[in-house]
Amino acid sequence: MSDSGAVLPWLVIRQDGNGNQYRVGRCATRDEAQKLADSLDSRGREQMYWVERVGQTTV
Repeated sequence: MSDSGAVLPWLVIRQDGNGNQYRVGRCATRDEAQKLADSLDSRGREQMYWVERVGQTTV
């Protein structure tokens, strides 16, 4: 748990057209994180967004 007492175990990750990945959001629930990722993804740019749980590894 962080100093503020909030637990935000879900990350929203963005990958740009060059393959660079960035954390762009952190949420309390998977549903909340997915809604954020979907909202960002709907902008139709070349970035890709997805949701991961903190500590989950991507391949």
